Amino acid sequence: MSQLPIRKVAVLGAGVMGAQIAAHLVNAGVDTVLFDLPAKEGPPNGIVDKAIANLGKLSPAPLASKSLAGAITPANYDQHLDLLRGCDLIIEAIAERMDWKKSLYDRIEDHVAPHAIVASNTSGLSINALVEALPESLHARFCGVHFFNPPRYMHLAELIPCGKTRPAVLEGLETFLTTTLGKGVVRAKDTPNFIGNRIGVFSILSTMHHTAQFGLGFDEADALTGPLLGRPKSATYRTADVVGLDTMAHVIKTMADTLPDDPWHTYFKAPDWHTALIEKGALGQKAGAGIFRKIGKNIVVLDLEKQDYRASDRKAADEVVEILKTKNPVEKFARLRASAHPQAQFVWALFRDLFHYSAYHLAGIADTARDVDFAIRWGYGWKLGPFETWQAADWKQVAGWIAEDITAGKAMSTAPLPDWVFDGRSGVHGAAGSFSPARDTDLPRSSLAVYQRQRFPDPLLGERFAPGETAFETDAVRLWHDGDGVAVLNFKTKMNTVSDGVIDGVLRAVDAAERGFRALVVWQPNEPFSAGADLSGAIGLLQAGNLAGLESMVANFQQASQRLKYSLVPVVAAVRGMALGGGCEFQMHSARSVLALESYIGLVEAGVGLLPAGGGLKEIAVRVGANMPASGDLYSGLKPYFDAVAMGKVSGSALEARELGLARPDDVVVFNPFELLHVAKAQALALAESGYRPPLPARAIPVAGKIGISTFKMMLVNMLEGRFISEHDYEIATRIAIVLCGGEVEKGSLVDEDWLLRLEREHFIALAQMPKTQERVMHMLKTGKPLRN
Repeated sequence: MSQLPIRKVAVLGAGVMGAQIAAHLVNAGVDTVLFDLPAKEGPPNGIVDKAIANLGKLSPAPLASKSLAGAITPANYDQHLDLLRGCDLIIEAIAERMDWKKSLYDRIEDHVAPHAIVASNTSGLSINALVEALPESLHARFCGVHFFNPPRYMHLAELIPCGKTRPAVLEGLETFLTTTLGKGVVRAKDTPNFIGNRIGVFSILSTMHHTAQFGLGFDEADALTGPLLGRPKSATYRTADVVGLDTMAHVIKTMADTLPDDPWHTYFKAPDWHTALIEKGALGQKAGAGIFRKIGKNIVVLDLEKQDYRASDRKAADEVVEILKTKNPVEKFARLRASAHPQAQFVWALFRDLFHYSAYHLAGIADTARDVDFAIRWGYGWKLGPFETWQAADWKQVAGWIAEDITAGKAMSTAPLPDWVFDGRSGVHGAAGSFSPARDTDLPRSSLAVYQRQRFPDPLLGERFAPGETAFETDAVRLWHDGDGVAVLNFKTKMNTVSDGVIDGVLRAVDAAERGFRALVVWQPNEPFSAGADLSGAIGLLQAGNLAGLESMVANFQQASQRLKYSLVPVVAAVRGMALGGGCEFQMHSARSVLALESYIGLVEAGVGLLPAGGGLKEIAVRVGANMPASGDLYSGLKPYFDAVAMGKVSGSALEARELGLARPDDVVVFNPFELLHVAKAQALALAESGYRPPLPARAIPVAGKIGISTFKMMLVNMLEGRFISEHDYEIATRIAIVLCGGEVEKGSLVDEDWLLRLEREHFIALAQMPKTQERVMHMLKTGKPLRN
């Protein structure tokens, strides 16, 4: 039993986590009931109603579309416990109080369906202790499911069985979490804080200790423990502010209370400054002040010496930055350890104690080193987990250094490294799998059927997956296959931008697919799908005065889009991450798109002073014309698209891309990005099996014409006079309107695709020659940011 029929889910607790778990469930199309206590005043569901309303205000957005808020059913424990009988899964997500959780279990136990699974979203309380509050009949259907905050975006979900949880329940939940909710599941042992928070919170405590030891400022420590170490921009102390200093203190206290025998126990306490901030109500981001504080446009940071805030301006030293940017990890760690600079010593100490703690506790908290590395990568956003980092830096050498520091009293604990560290190994990850101390062997990845859907799972250090058979490869693209009749096209340019080489590769790939394959999938092994057209190539042609070359480049781009649309075999675009400009246009011209939930799609050319000219505006006009309402009001159909293109709007999810009209209603949304290629191939083969034929050429497209252009211009004039847009914005938007409306023709005139493509080229070239557009393009190339001139 690897699949559970989970049709309806109840979430108990409408706090920050509970409400956001409910939001992600409805993102995935799961019928969801959100419970909390009845309100003391006003409507009984007031607490839940307020929590649901707040979902639309949060950033990052828990809901993939604000319209989904209405899909959550509000409920309270006094009136609606009977609703639990219709739920297949019940997720408890109330505060981390054992007595409160047990009291709630007593309240619901008579209302749980005989088949339903009950799970706690506890971040560290004992699952075996919690299950004792439930009747024996529920023990086999109880476990922990720990989502990380925010649940929509953090890939990790820890699955923690109690002693009596049925294996089939765990397998079914793992499948549901992986495919339906898009999670990376790690099975954890029932130990305090499980895996992610056990290692992650220790890393934070270690950072706090060493920040004081080496006399660094909080901003200085964050400058060192963010992207320079392959970790999120929020680094350590900004993360603490975001999480909440009171929440952080609670987690630290849980470690102190539940791990009295941990050799590092003396460090399991919040520093005095941390406690003082909490007492003052400076709890972090939610209180407007914490370790950091924003005053106007300036960020200030707590200075312990001054007992006040100061400008947040301390940086990582140049010589330390140079060490940390060393590409060879063996050389980097050797230089860190040898350096006398306090910042380098600080970083080495962080890694030393992290490696020491992770190795010492591995056998107790996880089945394999893989589980620890994935928990930290997926739950904390690190590029590499602790064991991967250690292995890459020369396992034996680093182990020797750690042992030396333990002996010299430099490490945070005198506990010895486990014997297995020194058994001659060069690491814990290899071809046979990842090391399990409890079994004293390497264990392969899970063989659960759901993982067969991941052609290229998230790789651990050194892992390589069969690349497939190459059909052809150039500097810009690779076409390959697995012998299943589906050709897969990858781009190889930086950010997968659409260069001349990519355009040529697309044309060649469609030709190859029509000759020797049943379908073609455009998929990238890395994000983004495509950041758009290669602006540097366009600006180079302009600077050389080669307008004919520029027009030829645009024409080739349009030809590639049209070949995708009219290919004799189905073309499926598998999109993950950004699909901007030309990337968006390619997916618009595919027979179908399969979109990861976190797909950010938009025609953003206006930001660099241009308009979409890879067929995107043409395709919008075709779609609106084909769906023209009975009233014949093309303008109303075009206006939402015009607003999106002129303002350079980018969807906040695949569901929003549908709302913007940049994805179609029948385009498929996938929640686990590692299943994207599998689903895209399945969709492509299904289209092929159905006897796919491309659409007939659009030769009679009704357009809004001069009337539509004039109506758009009236709106733009008002915006210009109100100073909402610049004169150049007006120029760009006017030309977008001209193309969308089919040019200066009569309303309702019928045109073909070539007519619209010519308009795209004409107005693209005109804008490209304007100095202000060229300023925008150069500014974007130099800074990566748009210029409003």
